[in-house]
Amino acid sequence: MRRLAVLSLHTSPLAQPGTGDGGGMNVYVRELSSALARAGVECDVYTRAWSDQLPATVAVEPGFRVHHVPAGPLQPVAKEALVELVDEFTANVLALMESGAGVDPALHATTSFDALHANYWLSGLSGHRVKHELDLPLVCTFHTLARVKAEASPEERSCDEPHRRAEAEAEIMQCSDVVLASCRVEAEQLAALYGTDPQRIRIVAPGVEHAYFAPGHRPQARRALGLPEAGPLLLFVGRMQPLKGAHVAVQALAELSAAVTSPPPTLVLVGGPSGPRGVAYLEDLRTLVEQLGLTSRVCFVDPQPHELLSSYYRAADVCLVPSRSESFGLVALEAAACGTPVVASAVGGLTTLVEDQVTGLLVDESDPEAFARAVARLLQNPALADRLAVGAVAAARRYTWRRAAATLVETYSELADAPLAACR
Repeated sequence: MRRLAVLSLHTSPLAQPGTGDGGGMNVYVRELSSALARAGVECDVYTRAWSDQLPATVAVEPGFRVHHVPAGPLQPVAKEALVELVDEFTANVLALMESGAGVDPALHATTSFDALHANYWLSGLSGHRVKHELDLPLVCTFHTLARVKAEASPEERSCDEPHRRAEAEAEIMQCSDVVLASCRVEAEQLAALYGTDPQRIRIVAPGVEHAYFAPGHRPQARRALGLPEAGPLLLFVGRMQPLKGAHVAVQALAELSAAVTSPPPTLVLVGGPSGPRGVAYLEDLRTLVEQLGLTSRVCFVDPQPHELLSSYYRAADVCLVPSRSESFGLVALEAAACGTPVVASAVGGLTTLVEDQVTGLLVDESDPEAFARAVARLLQNPALADRLAVGAVAAARRYTWRRAAATLVETYSELADAPLAACR
């Protein structure tokens, strides 16, 4: 395996996670591409250009380049409207791949690609065509699934993506040589909800960069961030949209008032608005904080550079992950690697990532009272919190980007010797 084309149409691995359409997928594409490059695989990532100030190609590190591909206006475009730009994006990606433009001078311009890795359904649409144009094996990671998301957030079903998304996902899966799942639960969803052949599904868990995300001194982290040094501190990290459940964290804080006395707990919310209702949701969240009389105890923090999030995890007593749906849950993994106990919804990949009573606590429903009870249990029982923290750090060590890259290199190499999967 020498060279890989990575498609990430709707969001760039260079973009700030935690706002707009940037989140765990940004981290996934960037860290996995970096790990693959260090393993000797040349990675060219193709993403849509959203500004006329962007260079055509960014050499992130040796063997890892990001290409900004013109498609539509050179400005941000709502994710639900990007499907109209897929054809233009695909045509320009094909031109770049065939011309050798933007390659490292040390890499011969005629070095061909060995495989194609598409991320999210929009990139999958593009990857489907590129596969057939260039006769390359296609690997797809979907990150979220329309049929899972529709069950978790029915109120967003009509505005989040076009109704064709689920059907497009199914078509892409049928043409993919391999469909990647982050965990066993996602693999089961791919097979049950989309009829994907289990033989084409590979489980490749994301990783965490342990050089950044590791245990540290809680008081020092709080001082460095200017956060209250006294009293319990709760943390939420993620995009501000109903699916991620920041409102549940706020309501849980209100419920905790009766269980945790002086000094009262503080909640830090790190992230920015995302999706069609993101701005309105953030405003509603601020209003909710005021109505509950929590203004002095809730701190809104803009999205942070990924490596700096570790200080927030170390500063917190508990990290809340009240999502309605998660294919994996990078926030939970990063918090665990920092030795911060996680209280998470028992949904999707969180049920495989968080081992209840061992590395954190799982809550059956995204219910504020249930989350408050779980948090109070940890705050009132320091021995339990310490035990979960130790278990979380030990479990997190199993997840590395290097291991994920090694598994993918094997997968890509297997595909090189196999006939391409035919569309059904």
